[in-house]
Amino acid sequence: MAQNATATSDVAVIGGGVIGLAIAWRAAQRGLSVCVLERGELGAGASRVAAGMLAPVTEADAGELALLKLGLRSARAWPAFAAELAQAAGADPGLRSSGALVVARDRDEAEALERELALRVELGLDVERLLPSAARRLEPALAPTVRLALDVPGDHSADPRAVVLALAQAARHAGATLRTGTKVERVERARGQVTAIGLAGGETLRVDRVVAAAGAWSAAIDGLPPIPLRPVKGQILRLRDPAGPGLLERIVRFEGGYLVPRGDGRYVLGATMEERGFDTTVTAGGLYELLRDAGELVPGVHELVVEEISAGLRPATPDNAPLLGPAGELEGLHWATGHHRNGILLAPVSADIVVDGLVGGGAELPAAFAAARFDGVHA
Repeated sequence: MAQNATATSDVAVIGGGVIGLAIAWRAAQRGLSVCVLERGELGAGASRVAAGMLAPVTEADAGELALLKLGLRSARAWPAFAAELAQAAGADPGLRSSGALVVARDRDEAEALERELALRVELGLDVERLLPSAARRLEPALAPTVRLALDVPGDHSADPRAVVLALAQAARHAGATLRTGTKVERVERARGQVTAIGLAGGETLRVDRVVAAAGAWSAAIDGLPPIPLRPVKGQILRLRDPAGPGLLERIVRFEGGYLVPRGDGRYVLGATMEERGFDTTVTAGGLYELLRDAGELVPGVHELVVEEISAGLRPATPDNAPLLGPAGELEGLHWATGHHRNGILLAPVSADIVVDGLVGGGAELPAAFAAARFDGVHA
């Protein structure tokens, strides 16, 4: 398309990660004309770095019960979502339903794990206390020094990179347009209504509705209302066992990190939690701590080949819950950001909520996820 030309679309989705692509796919299925605008490559931001845990139970927090409820709902939706996606795309999104173990390496961590167990029992979540010997029977690669473990059979994982590829294919097949290397410079408005998107190079895209799904960068889009969103850095390693699969079957979580098996002899080890703005540098200290801590619990980690090291930025809100649905102060704007540690988990339910809002036929959005909960709050 030539510079300064004007195109039109019912919906523009700003951001081509898992959340934006899931919304585009579902919106196109509902008959909307959808255009995804991604400044880089599809899934090149937080989605590419994510480990892909679908872990509402191990992520549960007593102060985030609404988020827990949303996470459990989305976890239940994932098997059908993955099956439909695989059929629509002709590609496997890498869902693995193998469960998770949460392990403690010393007395202090074991005491903390007992408290985590009590909370989950109180909330009625599916979790079982395991003695070290029982944990090692499930995962023989665990160190003999493990003090305690929790078995969480309902927490699973998907491969975010495979999910991105499948969602892109499914969205295209449904009729969505996916544009990469397309930088959004501003969202234009008139009389409190979204009217267009201005792109780098002078192009204008006329739209009725805009979905802001640009992750940690959503708050920086010119023309949008301010939201309290900040980047939280996470460093991560991708490892490979030359001997093939077998070191671990389940996700293993520990104080400060996790190991996520892909099922093919590859593992994701992550992730740091750093408040460093938009810095995505990888540091020796961050990687050393991850390898040290994981190696104390799964000594075989030190025999794995390092395939990749990287860092990404989680989009975080003050209460760690996402912003989903219509922005009351600007008609036509819909938020789909702020997913923090749960972007892959929440993709199915986020897409449903946002697309219901786009077509105007959905149930009222719970207040816990509406942007209005941050009125007067600044990042």
